[in-house]
Amino acid sequence: MKKVGIIICDRYRNCGGGKCLRAMRERKGGFAIYSTQEPVEVVGYSSCGGCPGGNVEYVPEEMKKNGANVIHLATGMVVGYPPCPNIRNFKKYIETQFGLPVVVGTHPIPQKYMEAHEKLPFWTEHKMAEIARHLMEEPEEVKTAYN
Repeated sequence: MKKVGIIICDRYRNCGGGKCLRAMRERKGGFAIYSTQEPVEVVGYSSCGGCPGGNVEYVPEEMKKNGANVIHLATGMVVGYPPCPNIRNFKKYIETQFGLPVVVGTHPIPQKYMEAHEKLPFWTEHKMAEIARHLMEEPEEVKTAYN
């Protein structure tokens, strides 16, 4: 069984997680890497704590104590404006400090965000395609379903 911790951007701290949980059920976005035959359970859900991400120092440990064997950095860190400038640091820190693999992304990138962000330079400047290519390469119909 995959036991997942989800860390969201603090800008969205009031988010109910609906798209993330839907993607988990449907095995879309960042959850597409898991077989539909493998149960997936969320064992922790928290914001990063706001820039520069103070919660990242201790929240993964709490999630690990709750059984997490993977951490997902939510899609909001990729599609927020601007994208999270610390996402690579978060990934490296969590993997090094807590020994947990980190997946960038939860739900697919909504198509409306793809269309808006592709016109702007910040995804290129932040090299988001390197770290979140799997989200950007989802079929358009999947991204549209998450608008």
